Amino acid sequence: MSQIEQTLVIIKPDGVKRGLVGEIIKRYEAKQLHLLKMCMLMPTREILEKHYEEHIGKPFFENLIAFMRSGEVVVMVLEGPDAISIVRKINGATKYLEAEMGTVRGDFATDTIANLVHGSDSVKSAQREIGIWF
Repeated sequence: MSQIEQTLVIIKPDGVKRGLVGEIIKRYEAKQLHLLKMCMLMPTREILEKHYEEHIGKPFFENLIAFMRSGEVVVMVLEGPDAISIVRKINGATKYLEAEMGTVRGDFATDTIANLVHGSDSVKSAQREIGIWF
């Protein structure tokens, strides 16, 4: 039996700038994930440091923060059976060259940092991330 879960999704600045917000949301809704909360905003460094705290000090951290602050993002909470694993499957592999065609990253991504979307990787992460953004 599937468990009802909530997950956080961020459509990153490249997805917003390229006009892919509707296409990405459509893919989640097609899998019967319900959109509970959504907002568009320019993320602050403070929020991004909380969100990406496990990467502080890593060589790519400053580039990641700069990219995420380069434009508006769409942040949403989705809910449904096995929402976390479904969103991650729809998103595709983080490294866009490894993402299968038919996934968001496989179809549209052109960079590993600017890879269009973020999805929580566990129930614990989803709870923490939702608390940061909402």
